[in-house]
Amino acid sequence: MSNEVKVSIRNLYKIFGPNPKAMMQHVRDGMGKPELLEQYNHVLGLQDINVDIRQGEITVIMGLSGSGKSTLIRHLNRLIDPTAGEVIVNGEDVLAYGQAKLAKLRQNTMSMVFQKFALFPHQTVLSNAGMSRRVRGESGDIADTEGQKWLDRVGLSGYGGHYPGQLSGGMQQRVGIARALASDSEIMLMDEAFSALDPLIRTDMQDLLLELQRELHKTIVFITHDLDEALKLADHLVILKDGAVVQQGEPQEILLHPNDDYIIDFISDINRARVLRVRSIMEKTDHAGEGVVGEVSPNQNLESVIAISGGDTNLHYRVMEDGKQIGLLHMRDLVKALVPVEAADPARRAASAA
Repeated sequence: MSNEVKVSIRNLYKIFGPNPKAMMQHVRDGMGKPELLEQYNHVLGLQDINVDIRQGEITVIMGLSGSGKSTLIRHLNRLIDPTAGEVIVNGEDVLAYGQAKLAKLRQNTMSMVFQKFALFPHQTVLSNAGMSRRVRGESGDIADTEGQKWLDRVGLSGYGGHYPGQLSGGMQQRVGIARALASDSEIMLMDEAFSALDPLIRTDMQDLLLELQRELHKTIVFITHDLDEALKLADHLVILKDGAVVQQGEPQEILLHPNDDYIIDFISDINRARVLRVRSIMEKTDHAGEGVVGEVSPNQNLESVIAISGGDTNLHYRVMEDGKQIGLLHMRDLVKALVPVEAADPARRAASAA
């Protein structure tokens, strides 16, 4: 993954109401979302958001309804303007853009995939897929060529002449993804893109996105309220509550080291064996070790290692990547990692029971 920051969000605030600028001092003095609503009838949508979105990574922004995640993603292409703060894209503050430059940002730099597909019902699937090229002023031939290329890639060969109403929900969302990819934009914004789909179709779409990402290395900002989806897709995970960032970082690190009771409750029902990876709990060493019984990959989940080991906690495995040892996995460490934080902390457990 690249260390280059593609989008930098700095000190971002959004207050909804008739006089948001006047409310900023109350918020900076420590007034929270409930108090601002009760005393001044203004809604605190975002509070001091600071997030770096790195090139070639999937940054997932998640939270429950009302947490501010959809509000945040709409600031990136200025569908919403902030009350205060900065949104830096490729080194430029997009809040300083005029209308012409903002239009170019939306047409060339960023594409968006919506929850409700947002396809034109009177246009064919092929026309929808190439729409971004037409809006940009390119010829119909180029639009159709690019649209067809990406329809083929998302598994919709032969459907170009159909209309959206003739497709299933999952197929319509594939058209939405093809349209975003056909634009050849550097950044893809995906707002609850899979949440309207049935569970099995949703899983297929997640797998498709990861497959395409392994090849294309797009910079993707993905919004979801589903923790399983977030943990599956994210290179970088940002968790929001009441418009503020509660914790952000590598998903495995957050799962192993949650810093807030809100997140501990959030992850309490997660199947840790299925989500945690060998790389997160291994001992980083190139030393051969003693009593090693086999080799595992750093990206294997712990569930697969448990199956291999037969549940024997005395075993040790060499962790191999590209033909080289990068660590050792000790089954006793694996078992410890499966214990949820609240169960491992007697003081917290006693306080919760009181």
